[in-house]
Amino acid sequence: MARLEVKIGDLSFKNPVLTASGTFGYGLEFSDFIDLNRLGGFVVKGTTLHHREGNPYPRMAETPSGMLNAVGLQNKGVDYFIENIYPDIKDIDSNIIVNVSGATISDYVAVCEKLNELDRIKAIEVNISCPNVKQGGMAFGTTCEGAAEVARAVRKAYSKTVIVKLSPNVTDIVSIAKAVENEGVDSLSLINTLLGMAIDVERRRPCLSTITGGLSGPAVRPVAVRMVWQVAHAVNIPVIGLGGIMDGRDALEFMLAGATAVEVGTANFVDPAVTMKIIDYMDDYCNRHGIEDINDIIGII
Repeated sequence: MARLEVKIGDLSFKNPVLTASGTFGYGLEFSDFIDLNRLGGFVVKGTTLHHREGNPYPRMAETPSGMLNAVGLQNKGVDYFIENIYPDIKDIDSNIIVNVSGATISDYVAVCEKLNELDRIKAIEVNISCPNVKQGGMAFGTTCEGAAEVARAVRKAYSKTVIVKLSPNVTDIVSIAKAVENEGVDSLSLINTLLGMAIDVERRRPCLSTITGGLSGPAVRPVAVRMVWQVAHAVNIPVIGLGGIMDGRDALEFMLAGATAVEVGTANFVDPAVTMKIIDYMDDYCNRHGIEDINDIIGII
């Protein structure tokens, strides 16, 4: 078998396959379909300082080769996660990563300080790129100054692995990536969803209550691969690639472009066991091509 282990900062992953926030719940929801212990890691749904109801329904819509969502970071808050979710997932033999969101810098800091006390949470993914909330979210991630400010504050508040999730809804993602890197974070993940819109022509109304939402799925993959390639060759920290990964070939496309690891999102809705198939495909690919260590293909394009 090929060596599939990869590293992000000081954190080791048994393989490069992670799940994307918002598509995998807290992990346990998928335990009937896959062995969670086989995953390189899983990113739990977006967690905020306080309880959030999210946006009004309808907040999901199918589009050609993808979907729009405007869930709006619905969750019960970080204290609920610590008291009710963490005890049930802490013994899973995989890297548990918490996606952190906030409306203000102080919100981000407060959540990170609480999560820093949890031994089994080895990393956080800082969401500065969500297009579905009115405050915070993407507002921080569309300028170098805003992105750097969040990264700087979070780096001080959280002592373990910090991953910052970047928005594709910008004119120059490389500049923002470099600004975040300069604040001492360990990794970047990209891309979050692309801002999109769909209209019901019979009812002559937008399909989403928020009018616009985040586009994910195969339709965004070429954009995501391009941005991963740009950023991975411009920064000196590992990049995690995501956006429209539906199978093993898609995942390897990101790694060849420069991603050290990948996150699988929308595909989990189509096939709950897709992550296991991607891990198996990576192993088979390496064996077929005589690759002993998957790290040898990272960024060779």
